[in-house]
Amino acid sequence: MTDFLNIWFILFLIWGFPLSFYRSKFRKIVYNTNSWVINIKPLFIRELKGLLFNLYPENKEYLKMRNFYRFYLTIYIILFTLYFFLKN
Repeated sequence: MTDFLNIWFILFLIWGFPLSFYRSKFRKIVYNTNSWVINIKPLFIRELKGLLFNLYPENKEYLKMRNFYRFYLTIYIILFTLYFFLKN
């Protein structure tokens, strides 16, 4: 059982390292800023709208980052779901 938990811990750790970079990049696009302060502010409503809807349909960088960030978070959901069902 401990080997199982160690493997999942390592998977979450490896997949989680780039999360702060991707989230920062996405937030900077959504909030139209280059300030690093956006990374520590708890602003979530516009970020969620940007993730679920199309805030800037003409901005190719936003669309590319939004789709990639959706994919990245989907893998997280899959990992958590697999962990939940396989640990029992």
